Amino acid sequence: MTTAVLLAAALLASRLWLMELVTVSSESMEPALPKGSTVLMFKPGPALGAVKAGDLVVFTSPEDGNPAVKRAIAFAGQSVAIEDSVLVVDGVPQAEPGIDHSRIDGTYFGPVTVPAGHVFVLGDNRAGSIDSRTYGSVPVESLQATVLWPIGR
Repeated sequence: MTTAVLLAAALLASRLWLMELVTVSSESMEPALPKGSTVLMFKPGPALGAVKAGDLVVFTSPEDGNPAVKRAIAFAGQSVAIEDSVLVVDGVPQAEPGIDHSRIDGTYFGPVTVPAGHVFVLGDNRAGSIDSRTYGSVPVESLQATVLWPIGR
């Protein structure tokens, strides 16, 4: 019985402070994460300062209060723009192999500068994503986790 109690306590502690599964509830991260996909999130990631451009992050959506998964694009002081579907950070076009540029051809945004203490996030499905282009940059302290990997559907 002691082993079972310790195991249950370890699993609870892990879920509270280390890792948790979250289901992607929208199509905003397609094709990388189709709607209904489950991802394993690593809760200490943001607190450890481990978030870098290109990482998938989890935060509470300012739009609906649900967990949102988006890609971190730029950080405090950086400028962000989209020029004819091409992401441009600090004036440099970014390679984004997972983005289908033909689906977002003719898309323009910005440039905007990311405020101190914030991160600019975008969905991979730029035509169907509500992200920092709509609600602005996300405060770094609002980041709940980084995504370790997708589990599947």
